[in-house]
Amino acid sequence: MAEIVRGRGDLTLERIRQGWTAWRGRAVEPLVREALARLLSDGAVPAAPAVGGYRTRTNDVEIDIVGADRGPVARRLLFVGSITWLERSAFDRHDMAALLKHRAALTDEPLPTVAVSRSGFACEGLDGAYGPDELLRAWRE
Repeated sequence: MAEIVRGRGDLTLERIRQGWTAWRGRAVEPLVREALARLLSDGAVPAAPAVGGYRTRTNDVEIDIVGADRGPVARRLLFVGSITWLERSAFDRHDMAALLKHRAALTDEPLPTVAVSRSGFACEGLDGAYGPDELLRAWRE
């Protein structure tokens, strides 16, 4: 507010523009998790009573989506996943490799993998793939 009061709203606007993509990605994560909790089970991905995320304190392992038997501390993990909410970048093989690496750091179990992408998918091997239309279906049905 101080910048705007001083007539330097341009500085505030530039900071918002530079951080918009990262902020939007974090802001959409709770909505995505809730949508998945409503949608699943739809085949290879089991329904989960709790859908959250997982990060180590150092953020060297970051999993956007973790389905579990209960929260906040799970006894059993049901699936893991990633959110790629970019305008022009699909979930691709690099994203898949990162998800598999982080899954291996979390558990030795071959848990199903899911991905949520705003701009589609450019890889194979996912057990579940969800875009904006599928997420909106969670509140329509």
